[in-house]
Order: sequence, then C-alpha cells, then structure tokens
Amino acid sequence: MAKTKELSKDTRNKIVDLHQVGKTESAIGKQLGLKKSTVGAIIRKWKTYKTTDNLPRSGAPRKISPRGVKMITRTVSKNPRTTRGDLVNDLQRAGTKVTKPTISNTLRRQGLKSCSARRVPLLKPVHVQARLKFAREHLDDPDEDWENVIWSDETKIELFGKNSTRRVWRTKNAELHPKNTIPTVKHGGGNIMLWGCFSAKGPGRLIRVKERMNGAMYREILSENLLPSARALKMKRGWVFQHDNDPKHTARATKEWLRKKHFKVLEWPSQSPDLNPIENLWRELKVRVAQRQPQNITALEEICMEEWAKIPATVCENL
Repeated sequence: MAKTKELSKDTRNKIVDLHQVGKTESAIGKQLGLKKSTVGAIIRKWKTYKTTDNLPRSGAPRKISPRGVKMITRTVSKNPRTTRGDLVNDLQRAGTKVTKPTISNTLRRQGLKSCSARRVPLLKPVHVQARLKFAREHLDDPDEDWENVIWSDETKIELFGKNSTRRVWRTKNAELHPKNTIPTVKHGGGNIMLWGCFSAKGPGRLIRVKERMNGAMYREILSENLLPSARALKMKRGWVFQHDNDPKHTARATKEWLRKKHFKVLEWPSQSPDLNPIENLWRELKVRVAQRQPQNITALEEICMEEWAKIPATVCENL
C-alpha cells in the first residue's frame, strides 16, 4: 500500500473548526477534498486527546528486551572479541530468537560498533611503565625540540607482497584480465632490507642492507650515513639521534662509538615502534613503491631510492 501524505496542521485544525460549527464529516470532506474516513479520524483524535498534533508513535517493539540489551552489552564489555553468533546463541538460550543484524543494531544504539582490532606491540608491565615514564618526561617538550631529532630505523620491503594491494575499476567478469590483476609468486618473490633516517626537515639517507646486519655493520652504516644526513638536513647544533633498543643499537661497542662521536641519543622505551614516526614514513614509501609495481629486486631497490627522495619535507614535518 502506498504511503499517504500527512495532513498539515492547518488542515487538521480547519477540520476541527468546521466540526465545531456543526458540519458533518461528509460535508467537511467534500469542502476540503478529503475522504470521510480521514476527517473522522482527525475528529476522533481531537475528542480523545484535545489536540490535532502528531502523537508519539510506538513503532515496532524491540526484539530484545531491556534486560537482554544489558546482558549482551555487559558480555561485549567484558570480552570485546565476542562474536555476533555467540550473542545470538546466548539470547536463544534465554528464550529470545534474533538475527545477527539485530545484534549489530542493538549494540550500535549502545554506542558500540564492530571494528578491526588494532595491532600493537606486546607490552609487559615493565614496558608500560617505561613508555609512561617517557611520555611524562617529554609531555611538555616544545615543537622545536622534536624538530631537532633525527629518527631512524630498518624495514623490509617485499617485491610481491601485501604492500602491492591495489584497487582497480573493471567490468563484471573481467577480474582475471592481466590489467586488472597483481602478479604474485610463492614466498613473496624476495625482499630488500633498508636503513633510513629523517627529520622534520625532510628525508635523510636511505641505503640497502645487503647482508645480515650485526653491530659492526650498524656502526659502519651510522659512520657513513648519519652525519652526512645531519649536514644535508642542516640540523641545528645539539641535534638528537633516535634509534630503538635493538641489540645491535644498544651493544656496548655501539654506545661507546656514539659517545666518542659526541652524538646525543634519545633515551627510548623498549617495545615502542608505534612511538617512532618513521614507521609512518615507511608506510608512505611502501605505498609509493607498490603503485609503481617493480618486477624484480633491482627495480625494487631503484624505485625505493627514487620514491624516498621524492617524499616532500612537509610530509616529514607533519609526522
């Protein structure tokens, strides 16, 4: 049945006025061009409630009782990984039969929605305390202090891997056309390891690490690339170097080398890659590289270097 248009408040009031002066429902309907049943409904409503305003509508009753809502809300609050299927079964055992969409709608009205769980470092209590200590110590640091930090890290970039995810526009049944696919090979097709650094002023040097890195190789990388990066970025006197707590970075020989070079090192809490803005820069690089779809390791390395150099200083400053 088609939905009828609701009468305006003026029309409803006019019906009541005409009724009060003695006109019949049929006469009012003819005068206003309305059905007799419509006129009668308005008059009965006015006699019962003394108003022609729209009254609150009850709508369809909720499938889940208030008690049931409290139960499933309490369940997901205690265990956020509870599935909709689990909640459907819980309610069914309590005598209420509902569907999964009903569960979603109910929890959404309680301010809860299903989201992908964030991946975060596995933190022990000692890590939590170290991170909290770091945050409190640097909470009020001015922006200028952070602009004077050179951030560093290593990362692995795969030739064909998750980084190569792309979206395409295609017609139906054309999903396997070569132009609409991304080639993949077993075991990812190889990868390269990179070391890089950056500051708020832009990207520093990026190099490929071709062998398994140890403490001696790491110190050689710093010797050949850290100070040149600081000069190229025109870092202010007293700039600070950041690296994480990898054993190669915290080895006694590496600490002694940094001390002799008079490098000021930012004390870094363990298990805190999420605090290092270079992780966001690595993602920026991987997205750029994936868009160019390198077909071999040599091309992958070349494209990494090209795209790293193209990253604007404004991106680094924002990070």
